[in-house]
Amino acid sequence: MTDPETEITADLVHDLLAEQHPDLAGLALREVAGGWTNHVWRLGDELAVRMPRTDGAPDLQRTERRWLPVLAPRLPLPVPGPVRTGAPSARFPKPWTIMTWVPGEPLDHTSLSRGDHAADALAGFLTALHVAAPDDAPVSADRGDHPKNCSDGFDHFFHAVVPDDLADEVRAVWDDAVAAPEWAGPPLWVHGDLHPANVVVSDGTLSGVIDFGDMFAGDPAWDLAAAWVILPAGAAARFFAAYAQADEGTIRRARGLAALKGLVLMLIGRNGDRGLPGGKPTWGPAGRAALDRVLS
Repeated sequence: MTDPETEITADLVHDLLAEQHPDLAGLALREVAGGWTNHVWRLGDELAVRMPRTDGAPDLQRTERRWLPVLAPRLPLPVPGPVRTGAPSARFPKPWTIMTWVPGEPLDHTSLSRGDHAADALAGFLTALHVAAPDDAPVSADRGDHPKNCSDGFDHFFHAVVPDDLADEVRAVWDDAVAAPEWAGPPLWVHGDLHPANVVVSDGTLSGVIDFGDMFAGDPAWDLAAAWVILPAGAAARFFAAYAQADEGTIRRARGLAALKGLVLMLIGRNGDRGLPGGKPTWGPAGRAALDRVLS
């Protein structure tokens, strides 16, 4: 749910900076289109202000502030890091965060021209991320389960948007994921929301990963779905060869979850922004492309 009573404007963000972080208030402030749970403003060349605009966004920001400093030092691609925290106030009732800016163009606005390099980069990133998580790592309320426990959600998206010519094949991929064995290892760190809007591209390849608010400890298949959701056609085999730690069952679950994510992207692209400013017209084609790669 969004908060309709608080309009997040450049003047508001500037005033909050002047009140709480005056040493940063003189930096140029530019709105960044496309934020989902947060309204994002670029601050100077190296920072970003993330202003929550949904009820759940402050908790997601707290997750990032707590855990990104722990994870970032071992990750081989740039990720955002917390720099300052903004306190709730009479002007704005939620906490907010100043993060480092990860340069590059979001993948939903560009393409990967160096597919092999991107496959290797993603495999290296996920190999470094997917280590055993501590007991106090976050768990996810809406993702992370085995596909067999997500069938109601899959059916919702499937019936809403699956193309008629792909229906049987997509259903077969999902059924295979449901039949796959469960993750038998310890809960691993998982980004949880890898899709084209949450990775950035420079020089035709992956150059950063953003938006870790949904990170959790669990089944790495939720991230490995990115082999089809993010990488170009034909790159999944190279990715899994480089990742080299996914068994057959995990790959089957990941492929089904990639189909689910493709359908989700298609529905969001079709239905706009579900009440949030700045619609998602690029997500529909990205979702259809993901389905095509899953089935190829």
